[in-house]
Amino acid sequence: MAASSENSQIPRFTGDASPYGGGDPYADYRTADFPFTRYADLAARTLGAGVIAANDEFFAQRENLLVAGRAEFDPEHFGHKGKIMDGWETRRRRGTGPEHPWPTAEDHDWALVRLGAPGVIRGIVVDTAHFRGNYPQAVSVEATSVAGAPTPEELLAPDVKWTTLVPRTAVGGHAANGFEVDVRQRFTHLRVNQHPDGGIARLRVHGEVVPDPQWLATLGTFDVVALANGGHAEDASNLFYSPASNTIQPGYSRKMDDGWETRRRRDNGNDWIRYQLVAQAQIRALEIDTAYLKGNSAGWASVSVKDGADGDWVEVLPRTRLQPDTNHRFVLDTPAVGTHARVDIYPDGGISRLRLFGSLTEQGTAQLAARRAELGA
Repeated sequence: MAASSENSQIPRFTGDASPYGGGDPYADYRTADFPFTRYADLAARTLGAGVIAANDEFFAQRENLLVAGRAEFDPEHFGHKGKIMDGWETRRRRGTGPEHPWPTAEDHDWALVRLGAPGVIRGIVVDTAHFRGNYPQAVSVEATSVAGAPTPEELLAPDVKWTTLVPRTAVGGHAANGFEVDVRQRFTHLRVNQHPDGGIARLRVHGEVVPDPQWLATLGTFDVVALANGGHAEDASNLFYSPASNTIQPGYSRKMDDGWETRRRRDNGNDWIRYQLVAQAQIRALEIDTAYLKGNSAGWASVSVKDGADGDWVEVLPRTRLQPDTNHRFVLDTPAVGTHARVDIYPDGGISRLRLFGSLTEQGTAQLAARRAELGA
């Protein structure tokens, strides 16, 4: 069943799903539109996230939690340990003996997740797709901030402080269990707990990247709109085929849906994406990549920059012809200073990546350092 809590409009799913009866395994999947999913997934493998440890993964390995795309289900796929599931699944917990064969209320399994990019977490999805009767009774999620690359043993040391993001909460089987998070701190790692045992198909951790200004200053010139560096796709005219945030993902696009593509326009308008940069920056060069977009690449593009939320847009790249499946590079005659950028494509179509190369201004460095301090980093 599904119910809404008193303090949130996010649906809550509880209870078993029906046993799989054939046909589309997602036909009875329970899900909802979670408002926080407009933020990037900080636990994406493309950003460098990983599941670095788990206390048990007898039936299905922990790394499945962060696999891109929804979980798959093959009803005839069995191995020597039982049904093979596309997720993280632990064995059944037992009690201490025949007089008490049940696990205690405190017994639980856990996995440690390193975020690909440290940041402020806005919401978490614990997806139990295809775990219909073998999902955990409840889950809880904790977070911490530890510099460097700590080992599992270092993260589990008694002096490490963990902050509860999701208290122990009942969840449903074969469902996307969403949780809003309202903790204004910067985190690097999560501890995902399932009470007392069971399986979770996927974990998504949506939030805002908060980079290290000292690292960016050391780099000198870097991509000031990149998601990994703290950039953010604020809004777009059309998201019919794919999200605008794809355009600031790490690396090069590897297939058509790894970029941004709009539906076909039947008017005289144009499509666009608006971005927030990591902080105020001086932009000296840019790239517009149309990799894998061949018959549906944007025909032309322009780029504008503004300084401050109330600043005026200044065009830094005039409307320029784009070629399909091509990376286009431009050096600006005059460096542009700003906090926001906008790419306009004409009339429609798509691009795979936008890169804005530059460095933080003194004001931008100070603003970013102040934000990190405010978030406890």
